[in-house]
Amino acid sequence: MNEQSQMEEPPAPQGIGDGKRGAGATPVDSSLVGKTVVIVHPAWHSCGSHQVFVSQARAYRSLGAKVVSLAIADTPGCSEGSRAGRAYAAATGDLEADIRLFADMPLRKILNGSFLQAAKKWLHGNDAAMRVEIAKQASIPDLRVFAPRIALIHCNHFFCMPVAVRLRENQACPILLDTHDLQARQYALRNRARVRLPPAVSYEEMLEIELETMRSADILIHLNDEEAAAFKSLVPDKPHALLYPTINDVPIGPGKGDALIVASANYPNYLGLRWFLREVLPLAPAVPVQILGNIERELQSRAPGLYKAHARLFLGRVETEALHDAYRNALAVLLPATAGHGISIKTIEALSSGAPLIATSLAFRGLGIDAAGLANVTLAEDGPAFAAALRRAHANRDVPGGNRQLAPTRQIYEERFAFDAYRKSLCAIVEQTSAP
Repeated sequence: MNEQSQMEEPPAPQGIGDGKRGAGATPVDSSLVGKTVVIVHPAWHSCGSHQVFVSQARAYRSLGAKVVSLAIADTPGCSEGSRAGRAYAAATGDLEADIRLFADMPLRKILNGSFLQAAKKWLHGNDAAMRVEIAKQASIPDLRVFAPRIALIHCNHFFCMPVAVRLRENQACPILLDTHDLQARQYALRNRARVRLPPAVSYEEMLEIELETMRSADILIHLNDEEAAAFKSLVPDKPHALLYPTINDVPIGPGKGDALIVASANYPNYLGLRWFLREVLPLAPAVPVQILGNIERELQSRAPGLYKAHARLFLGRVETEALHDAYRNALAVLLPATAGHGISIKTIEALSSGAPLIATSLAFRGLGIDAAGLANVTLAEDGPAFAAALRRAHANRDVPGGNRQLAPTRQIYEERFAFDAYRKSLCAIVEQTSAP
């Protein structure tokens, strides 16, 4: 994805930069050749969703489309030039679109009556209402400057749909909505630990907002089996497609280093890591562990004492090469999932490494695979069992292992989650939408 363009492309006259078209993609028969696809997504980085956005851009470009990325800030006043906006741009160089644009809700709009109503609901825990309203209030660039005609809009997350609908005005183009899990479940999970005013919003109230917002899409795309089944039942009048995400694989290596945890800053990851530090690591004190990713922010905020006691383990967010080195040298990759819904992108990344995996069964949710039957996977559902598996892996660190390239998890990655499989499935979905 870092290869130079085969042709000169003009720089975007507005936005956070423009990507380079990767060379060497296998030619495919696609109706999108020479047409414009707009990917609408939250301005997120260092998380699994961002990896999905990256894959979408890469896939559409390989199908011959011109790709416009429109990142939507989910916080009022988070402009392109703000500290958060600059941090987003700096952390997302891997999102290679032809044109990259940024949209935000100007701070002055917080006095808008509808926003104040959404803010009142948010104080009671209604994240769904707040996120939708921020998207409604976003000031979006005039895409006619960059793309007079849009062939397809690929929207990510229901709360970005108000932007997608506005983009479609006066355009005869379909909207594909990537749902990224049933979000009301995620919001309800977070609300368990969140301070909010009574009466607390119900899961049903947030779900109603989510379902109503997504009805403007022409087809709903789901990342995992569980999510697809839920939405097919909830929205039976819409066409649905199951599209497992793809991410770039990580390098195969000798695996003679530390055990590895990679996690981004979200509440389910925090719960899993807290469990690991409290219930597992004290039972395996001699095993060296590295923790990568910005999950340290959650620990620092929610459990400062626990973070301080284990601060030496946290390396924070690292550049790609350092991450790859960690996977190459990982004695084992640990997946201590104890809560959460939807597919885990980090689990797919771990599959691609071919390394031994020590995990709870929840880490494999929605993947449609029997993890218990994989030779290089050890499932452990409680602290003592997880710690025992970790100690065994450490004790056997000098015992020659099998070729990780041939490991069962690596084979599953290549068959189900590699880029070619993703691109083929995405192309089939696009064709059934009858994009112009």
